[in-house]
Amino acid sequence: MSKPKVAFFDFACCEGCQLQVANIGEPLLDVLDIVQVVEFREVMSEKWDGEFDVAFIEGSITDEHAVERVKKIRERSKILVALGSCATIGGVNGMKNSFPLEEVGKYVYGESYKFFPTLQTKAVHQVVPVDYFINGCPIYQPEFISVLKCILQGIPYYVPEYPVCVECKLNENVCMYDRGLTCMGPVTKAGCNSWCINNGNICYGCRGLTINPNTEGFKEVLKKYNIPEDFLMKKIEMYNKCKELDKQ
Repeated sequence: MSKPKVAFFDFACCEGCQLQVANIGEPLLDVLDIVQVVEFREVMSEKWDGEFDVAFIEGSITDEHAVERVKKIRERSKILVALGSCATIGGVNGMKNSFPLEEVGKYVYGESYKFFPTLQTKAVHQVVPVDYFINGCPIYQPEFISVLKCILQGIPYYVPEYPVCVECKLNENVCMYDRGLTCMGPVTKAGCNSWCINNGNICYGCRGLTINPNTEGFKEVLKKYNIPEDFLMKKIEMYNKCKELDKQ
């Protein structure tokens, strides 16, 4: 029986999530025993002309060329996975959507901006159907392994819809608000084992907002610590600006 053919592709991104995959270490050897990686520009030069059993897409979609390319990859793939924040929610690239595209083009390319046409940033699922989502900036390696196991078993993977704060409390972390810092943990999807907070950083909301965030409770937290709501909204938009396109 042939191994499932797996490929990785990058669009507008830093390729950090693919680097996370390449750096998984020993567990990656177990993965390679059960799948055949046929295309992965980060680590190999080979190309594949046939179909893919699983295609991982890192990066957001930001121009017409990317739209056409991701559609072709979708057509060739039995299962398509959005890998990382740029692919799942648009990521930091989505901040472009706060400004007129012409203004953004001029800022980046100067008077040559007309040679580099662009579109509003979109997450992958806003362009083509996506079967699995692996959130994070970068992805959390244990979650990648968990999702891959689900894919190979043909079962769904459910991204947690409770906030990062739940995992943070289970890990017995001191709340960032009690330390005088703002944190997106109260409204951000869990699944990363509160990775950033465990290592002394705040949550930036890179996994996307929970479906039904406890906004009233969050407002009470902000009120308690005298933090302006508009200040937090700007921080939330750093990763989640493309969410607005889902409402259109």
